[in-house]
Amino acid sequence: MSKNKFSTKQLVFCAMTLALGTVISTVIKLPSLPNGGSVTLFSMLVICLAGYWYGPAAGLITATAYGVLQFIVGPYFIHPAQVLLDFPLAFGALGLSGFFSQKKHGLLLGYIVGVLGRFFFHEISGFIFYTEYVGNVHGNLLAILASTTYNLSYILPEMLATIVLLALPPVSKTLAKIKIMANV
Repeated sequence: MSKNKFSTKQLVFCAMTLALGTVISTVIKLPSLPNGGSVTLFSMLVICLAGYWYGPAAGLITATAYGVLQFIVGPYFIHPAQVLLDFPLAFGALGLSGFFSQKKHGLLLGYIVGVLGRFFFHEISGFIFYTEYVGNVHGNLLAILASTTYNLSYILPEMLATIVLLALPPVSKTLAKIKIMANV
């Protein structure tokens, strides 16, 4: 990858992650949880692949575009700040995976950092959301607890399932081969 230009192959591979991530998150997902949110089957991993393949610039751009696409497909917000926090910033954080693209176990490390970044932005957004409903109760402790409980209820199960998936040798070997193919 040159400094300011992505190759056609990189654009195609990144577009594939966007398309696959969108299909997974909208069509192939588990039923909604009682408190909202739903666990998708590895959609965050698919978006992290762009960063794993091509580094932080491609990862952040692809993941942010995915966040914008998620807003278009299913916008939901109470406070205007949530539009920025829940979509381009939260999903864009998945692109942090690119900072680990050249490290040993880079996909796993990048995925975990990306998911934690997503959780961070959703946590701030959730705090704003729950503060709108509960007000200043005990210094907004209830809003923080509600946001954390809600966000962990869908992010944690998907993260753990993905970590288990990535620990399987056939999966990790296949993804490493795809990375080589994506960069040849």
